[in-house]
Amino acid sequence: MLFADLAAASQRVAATSKRNEKVGILADALRLAADDEVDLAVWFLTGRTPLGRIGVGWATIADVRPEPAGAPVLTVGDVDHTLRRIEDTTGAGSQQARRDRLHDLLSDATESEQQLLRGILSGELRQGALDGVMATAVAQSHGVPVAAVRRGAMMTGDLAVAAAIVRRGGRSALESISLEALRPVQPMLAATAGSVVDAIEETGEASVEWKLDGARVQAHRRGDDVRLFTRNLNDVTDRLPGVVDVVRSMPGGDLVLDGEVLGLLDDGAPRRFQDTMGDFSADAEPSEMALARGGSLRAFFFDALLVDGAPIHDEPLATRRGSGRRRPGERRRRRHGANHPVETSARSARHRPRSRPSCPGTAAVLRRRAARAPRHRAR
Repeated sequence: MLFADLAAASQRVAATSKRNEKVGILADALRLAADDEVDLAVWFLTGRTPLGRIGVGWATIADVRPEPAGAPVLTVGDVDHTLRRIEDTTGAGSQQARRDRLHDLLSDATESEQQLLRGILSGELRQGALDGVMATAVAQSHGVPVAAVRRGAMMTGDLAVAAAIVRRGGRSALESISLEALRPVQPMLAATAGSVVDAIEETGEASVEWKLDGARVQAHRRGDDVRLFTRNLNDVTDRLPGVVDVVRSMPGGDLVLDGEVLGLLDDGAPRRFQDTMGDFSADAEPSEMALARGGSLRAFFFDALLVDGAPIHDEPLATRRGSGRRRPGERRRRRHGANHPVETSARSARHRPRSRPSCPGTAAVLRRRAARAPRHRAR
């Protein structure tokens, strides 16, 4: 597949504000991709590379401006190969070597291809093709329900990976994807509501919990191997040695937990959000893990997605709470002062006194008792 086909699709997507037209353009572009190219097409058309950042900054992107090629010659495979070579370039003289390879790539690109490449490398591809639009395009181009594509993207942690799976095996392959320890999944996110009553009328019977502002973390354990991931699925295991120790010491087998980490004051109240995030964002070398600033952060897990090696994310919240299993970390959570969940309905919410923890950075979180995880919550 020529990279020019993606560049043309990107320009057409940017030129229309109609969602259905965007979906149709993207779906047509994906149909042109070979089986081993469809994941690359999804990554590039959503403004990403398979590698994430490749060591090319804004200054280099702005400064390297060769004349565009007169005719398209690059394939999506050519672009992927060159980006991987740039990312692999390290050591003395690597900065200039990256510039040279970027120059060669842009020299082989037409004007529209250069525009797409700059958008991908800068993270500023503004064409209105977010993952929601692309998920619908993947579904349309392969004749499968969009819900199946979204579930596949959630379980693999990447829409492009889900697209490759559906291309190879169709709907059945998507639906066979299961939660696995050490492979992060896309997180449950909160949605807003005008009031508690409005939220409960939308969700039905719900569990009401206080949310303290911390850093979202997904904990995975397989055997003695523990990995911690952010909401963006970045590996932050080395930043949180204390949480690693807690997860490793929990009873049972393989598990996946969803929660947050935050710093606590001596009296058990949460620290300011910016202080928590300052410690959370501090990197540490593996040899310095015990001294990492994030070592003082504590984990508060509010959901279990996999317990003793068995996925339970498709069970409703009410079933998970009443299954007879204590959620890993729940006892620690209560000891640290988090409120017990309260089951409520819209009618009872109208008469419930308004109260909240006497500390900043809190919000009420409603979780539908019949909902499966991960799903949206109302705040």
